[in-house]
Amino acid sequence: MNWKTLTSLSQLDDILATSSERPQVIFKHSTRCHISRAVKSNFVNEWSGGPDDIDVFYLDLLEHRDVSNAIMNKLNVRHESPQIILIKNGKAVYHDSHNAIEAGALRDALA
Repeated sequence: MNWKTLTSLSQLDDILATSSERPQVIFKHSTRCHISRAVKSNFVNEWSGGPDDIDVFYLDLLEHRDVSNAIMNKLNVRHESPQIILIKNGKAVYHDSHNAIEAGALRDALA
């Protein structure tokens, strides 16, 4: 998986703008949480061979809490960790958290 790191509010604005051209995915991760670590690992293993025409961003929400809060406010998605959010046309069209995060469900949402 080709993660791009999400570290700034201006980058989030770029993601929202780009989502009109191609789907954008944000994976919010807590580096101190063993559940988050396990879910991320499972997701990466399941994603093998996933579509390449999307951008997938990794957010360390402990380091970038301001960005996490902005995601919640701009996309009207309650904060969770771990959490995956699919963005199209500037809106969250799919999101899930914890053990409900599955690559297959994201692929279905992309269809």
